[in-house]
Amino acid sequence: MPPVALPRIASTAWEHPADRAALNTLRALPGFDEIVKRIAGVFGERVLRNLFLANAVRCGPTQHPKLHAMMGELCATLDLMPVPDLYVTQTPHVNAGAIGFERPFIVINSGTLLVLDEEEQRFVLAHELGHVLSDHMTYRTIAVIVSTVGLSALPFLAGIALLPFQLALLEWSRKAELSCDRAALLAVQDPTLALRTFFRLAGGSTAPGEGDLDAFLTQAAEYDTSSGAWDTVLKILNTALREHPFNTVRAAELQRWIQSGAYARIVAGEYPRRDAEGRQQGAYADDVRAAAEYYTSQARETVGKVADSFTRAADAFRRRASS
Repeated sequence: MPPVALPRIASTAWEHPADRAALNTLRALPGFDEIVKRIAGVFGERVLRNLFLANAVRCGPTQHPKLHAMMGELCATLDLMPVPDLYVTQTPHVNAGAIGFERPFIVINSGTLLVLDEEEQRFVLAHELGHVLSDHMTYRTIAVIVSTVGLSALPFLAGIALLPFQLALLEWSRKAELSCDRAALLAVQDPTLALRTFFRLAGGSTAPGEGDLDAFLTQAAEYDTSSGAWDTVLKILNTALREHPFNTVRAAELQRWIQSGAYARIVAGEYPRRDAEGRQQGAYADDVRAAAEYYTSQARETVGKVADSFTRAADAFRRRASS
């Protein structure tokens, strides 16, 4: 059965509260606007588009026609017009990206087409359309440039404290991925497909007897619920310089959203809508408040675990010293 169309759906329907909170934190950094202006000024729309026109294949009716048709179908479900250009670039890395400032386009790596089946490719493309609809493009493109080139290789940023910006940008990028996983699910409307795609991206096999999605989801839950103070520190260290969250984290987060009932309500037609001019409608203040509460509770939980660990260590030390 084809997915239910979601006319005029607003991106606030799927945006993760941590996405908004991380973006607010990023924008509050001293020098943030200056860094954005300098990077966008050098890597402009024209530079990015010419790069892929020169060394990639633009999809159309006669080039990767299945991918081209798939993009049209996904855009119809999420009510996105015009349909962004789609390019296939030759690289073995399994990935895709939405790039651009004013007129975004999508790039999918040839390695993705070799590893994922057509329906899994559909989920990946839908995820990138989520970035476009959520208006992530300026910061998303800068995150791609930072991850690919590196801030230290950009001499026009000399004299600016870059590490706080890089860490905050990548933190937001990881949270934005969680938002767009939800958008992709709304586009394909197949939870099993969505979770299977994370399984496949993590290295899972679909060969008979070689892969087990249920075992992967158990593994995802195990990582998600590991609660020691040292586990928390390791998670922070392991992800601080990553552009994407781990696939186990993405699977666990998306499962949690499905189980909350939000996905079913949206597919049933209960969602915020854009107005006739394309502006978002919905309770923005409530969204910001939810973001703040999410980050506050996360921070409180982490600090509590670390503090409790130090207390236990101090008690153990005192007991050993007095014995």
